[in-house]
Amino acid sequence: MFMLMLLALFAVHCTWVTGNAYSSPSIVLATHNQDGSRNILDDFREAYYWLRQNTHPNARVMSWWDYGYQIAGMANRTTLVDNNTWNNSHIAMVGMAMSSPEEEAYEIMRSLNVDYVLVIFGGFIGYSGDDINKFLWMVRIAEGEHPHRIKESNYFTPQGEFRVDSGGSQTLLNCLMYKLCYYRFGEVQLDFHHPSGYDRTRGVEIGNKNVRLNRLDEAYTSEHWLVRIYKVKDLENREETHKPLRAIKRKRKYYSTKTPSLRKKGTIRNKVSIKKGSKPK
Repeated sequence: MFMLMLLALFAVHCTWVTGNAYSSPSIVLATHNQDGSRNILDDFREAYYWLRQNTHPNARVMSWWDYGYQIAGMANRTTLVDNNTWNNSHIAMVGMAMSSPEEEAYEIMRSLNVDYVLVIFGGFIGYSGDDINKFLWMVRIAEGEHPHRIKESNYFTPQGEFRVDSGGSQTLLNCLMYKLCYYRFGEVQLDFHHPSGYDRTRGVEIGNKNVRLNRLDEAYTSEHWLVRIYKVKDLENREETHKPLRAIKRKRKYYSTKTPSLRKKGTIRNKVSIKKGSKPK
């Protein structure tokens, strides 16, 4: 009898584990509150739906390869890299763009004809599978193909720490991935126990709260800030110049100093005299 009860409990346990581990797709995330209630986070599906409805059918999206198949299948948009990771050079180019400062990343994105950039950010809700936690893999893959431009050691502190707070490396705090994830996040205060810009996933206050973007515009941020999409700006028609403008020399107007007298009457030289005569017959 005891063995039958044990087998029955084992079957119930297996059913519960299977239902939670295998029947919950990664597109839809679920969390539980302290009272046991369940929250459904539908940010991925909503973001892909926005991409499908609000971007050109031929738009190209740059993201890390983990989300390539999802973007192609649910948003029906072209991605640079996807889960078929056979093209390591393309993945390295995406990693180099994410690891570079914004101006250098913009040149890479323009060369790849990128229209939108998609990143996953979990600092708002405490999601640990975001792009910040995957960022070092982007750096390592980029360094493998472009060692002259990307050095993994530059993203660590002198003590060998990977930090996103004020003690973090300046290379990290100014790279494209950091800016896209933490753009406007420094203005958000999640609760009264922590300051604004508090990253729940890393458990620290971010080091760069005044993130400014020059080459990208924020296009979409999901409800829980899990998915963030940015539009790559087009090239400017006229480049800004820092040279001083050439001074234009204008001719001074000449005004006569002579003031004509109002009382002096004018005269006519060689005045024609008219003589009265008789009308010819």
